[in-house]
Amino acid sequence: MMIDPLLLLQAYALGVFPMSDDRHAEDIYWVEPKKRAILPLDGFHLSHSLAKTLRRDRFRVTANRAFPAIVTLCAEAAADRPSTWINGLIEQGYRHLHELRFAHSVEVWEGEELVGGLYGVALGRAFFGESMVSRRTDASKVALAWLVARMRFGGFTLLDCQFMTDHLHSLGAAEISQQNYLQLLGDAVADVPLGEGRSVLSAGSGAAAELAFDPLSGLAEETDSPLAPAFTVSGPVSGHAIAQLLTQTS
Repeated sequence: MMIDPLLLLQAYALGVFPMSDDRHAEDIYWVEPKKRAILPLDGFHLSHSLAKTLRRDRFRVTANRAFPAIVTLCAEAAADRPSTWINGLIEQGYRHLHELRFAHSVEVWEGEELVGGLYGVALGRAFFGESMVSRRTDASKVALAWLVARMRFGGFTLLDCQFMTDHLHSLGAAEISQQNYLQLLGDAVADVPLGEGRSVLSAGSGAAAELAFDPLSGLAEETDSPLAPAFTVSGPVSGHAIAQLLTQTS
């Protein structure tokens, strides 16, 4: 048994996503929160300490290099969360979406050790954050900072965080009504042909994701970039470039 990938994408386009009761649950259920947490792409709170961590390149950050490992790390129990909602069905379903280029990951490394990151689903100009994890101080914050900067670069308009937490609130997330969320969602996925059948699965998540999650591209100064002022694709990404973009737009 596996979650049908087209069903997953259609659910996201309607503002619905799957969860399970715990890591070892055999079933899933569908969730449509009455209040939704989003992180405005121009409202990310870049603290002085986080900016310093980014500029010093304390961690190495990659995209789509270790998607299965990130999902597994997010699903693992830890001292601060003894159980997670990512069961086998969900893990398998998102791995399949990753193979179809709809699910993406940001990985944070300390040397050769994977110490944090996040994963989620990109559809049109929306990114639905599913889970993030940190095994070192600031590792998940670095992943989220990278995600926000690259989403701006790729022309995204919506970063869905699902449920509000103190951690997300401290980084600039806001809680909005279901009605307001659905309006933002509709604008972000308006051009995705999900109603035309399974042919959409051959297209991947779109040009925005290709730009934002290209694991080989970086950010460099370029005044005439139509996608993000002062930035365009050029060379490997650096923490300094990420911090610079977030400083200009925070």
